[in-house]
Amino acid sequence: MAILPLKDDNVLKRISFQYVTVGLIAACVGVFLWQLSLGDQQGRAALQFGAIPSVLFGTRNLAPDLYVIPSYLTLFTSVFLHGGWMHLAFNMLFLWVFGDNVEDSMGHVRYLVFFLITGALAAFAHAAFEAGSSAPLIGASGAISAILGAYLVLHPKARLLVLFMNIIPLRLPAFVVLLGWIGMQFFSLTSGSASNTAWWAHIGGFAAGMILIVVFKRKGVPLFDGMGWFKPAGPQLMEMATEDERRHAKSILPNTVASRPRSAGPMPGSVRRGQ
Repeated sequence: MAILPLKDDNVLKRISFQYVTVGLIAACVGVFLWQLSLGDQQGRAALQFGAIPSVLFGTRNLAPDLYVIPSYLTLFTSVFLHGGWMHLAFNMLFLWVFGDNVEDSMGHVRYLVFFLITGALAAFAHAAFEAGSSAPLIGASGAISAILGAYLVLHPKARLLVLFMNIIPLRLPAFVVLLGWIGMQFFSLTSGSASNTAWWAHIGGFAAGMILIVVFKRKGVPLFDGMGWFKPAGPQLMEMATEDERRHAKSILPNTVASRPRSAGPMPGSVRRGQ
């Protein structure tokens, strides 16, 4: 991965802590530990709970001993399974970095619904373009792609601390990182290289997130950081941004306390896998 995000400088303004984001990470890790406990039966679990396009569209049937839930429910259960430690780790890192601010824009319950719905839509997008496939899709990256799409619409100007080529630390605007990321998904899709990555799940999830954030965000939450893409920031906003840079430069933890301007009071409240 050319650019690996580590943290952002975005404070939480409406919630005190990202409980759902942390809960989703715990759920994915817990399910993965359960997968490991199955030993050589892990592939069986992927067939039972992964989203298999040909099964979803009724062109193939699972063996009776593998049919444990209706096929449409696998659009949701597939989100919580992963194909290995690295698959899990990268997905959870992206969820950790970007999920808190999207949760902040919606509230806890709406965010959980958003995660589940967009995860299912991403899996369906993959199934629609790979309708004849009998390989189960697993992984949270479709839902996480939706979070990236929502983050782009909410906070394109947020500053991200990233590792370029996994070595060089850089601070980049979110729109550079996220547009670069989705561009890589299209490039990988069209390059024709062999891969077990479900690119259409990423693309479909990203598009769903960009659209559904408008519906799911709380009333009054601005889009595009509340300003035009290239509108100059005023002195007070620049001062706040500089203060945030200083406050969070030494930490990789999510930001859970709203910053304040110096002159103002407190601010108001095979298996197909993702990547």
